[in-house]
Amino acid sequence: MTDEVVVVVGVGGMGETIARRQGPGRRLVLADFDEVGLNRTAEALRGDGYQVDAHVVDVSAKDSVTDLAAAAAAAGPIVQVAHTAGLSPTQAPADRILRVDLLGVAHVLDAFGAVVAPGGAGVVIASMAGSMAAGRFPAELESALALTPTDALLGLPFWSDPAFSDPGPAYSVAKRANQLRVQAASLAWGASGARINSVSPGVISTPMGKEELDGESGRQMRAMVEASGTRRLGTSGDIANAVAFLLGPDSSFVTGTDLLVDGGVVAAVRSGALSIG
Repeated sequence: MTDEVVVVVGVGGMGETIARRQGPGRRLVLADFDEVGLNRTAEALRGDGYQVDAHVVDVSAKDSVTDLAAAAAAAGPIVQVAHTAGLSPTQAPADRILRVDLLGVAHVLDAFGAVVAPGGAGVVIASMAGSMAAGRFPAELESALALTPTDALLGLPFWSDPAFSDPGPAYSVAKRANQLRVQAASLAWGASGARINSVSPGVISTPMGKEELDGESGRQMRAMVEASGTRRLGTSGDIANAVAFLLGPDSSFVTGTDLLVDGGVVAAVRSGALSIG
C-alpha cells in the first residue's frame, strides 16, 4: 500500500466502477452528496480490501469542494481525480442542473487543480450531449463557458434565455461547458505538473442512464443506439477503461482534450445516418 490518493467524486455506477479500477494499492477518497449511498459504497469497497475515506460533498458549494480537496491532500499526494457527479434532465430542474453539472465541475477543477500532485491527472465525466452541442452555441457563449471566473458563472446573461429553463438544453450547455473548461483548466493544472481531460459517455447502462431511457427522451436515445456503429448500450466498464487510460502513464502527452466514448452515436449524427431534433 502506497500513500498515493485517488479521489472519486460521485459514487454512482460509473464512480464505483472507476474506484474499483483505480483504487488497488492506493487510498481512495470517495465523495458524494448522498450520504447513504456514499457509505454503502464505501463499506462495500472496504469489505473487498480497499482503503477508503468517505466524505459528503455538495459540489455546487465552493466551500464544500474546497474542504474535500484539503481533506484529500491531507491524506497523501493526490495522483488521480475522477469527477463523475452530475444530474440528468430527468432528475432535476434546469437551475439545479446548472448548479451541479456546470458550477460543480468548475469548483472541482479549481479546488483540485490547486492540490493535485506533480505528475497527477484528472478526468471529468462530461457527455456526448456536449459534443453534439459543439458549434450550436454562439461563439461568445462558448468563450464565456470556458473562461468566466467560477464565481461569476451563474451570473452570465445567457441564462435569461427561456431555452435554458428547460432541463434538456441546460444539461447540454452544462456538458459542453465541462469540455471547454477542462480545456482551459489544462494550463493551470499543467503549471502544477498535472494533466486534466474529460470523457464524454454516450448512452450508458447505469441507473441514471436507465432513468433517461425510461423518460421522455428514451425513444430517441434507443434510436441513437440502433443507428450507432456498435449498436449497443455502453457499460460503466467501458467508461472506466477510458478513464484509466487518461489517468495512466500511457496518456502522458494528452491533456486538455475530450475523449468521446459513445459507441459511434455522434459519428452517426454527423454522417447523416441519424437525424435528431
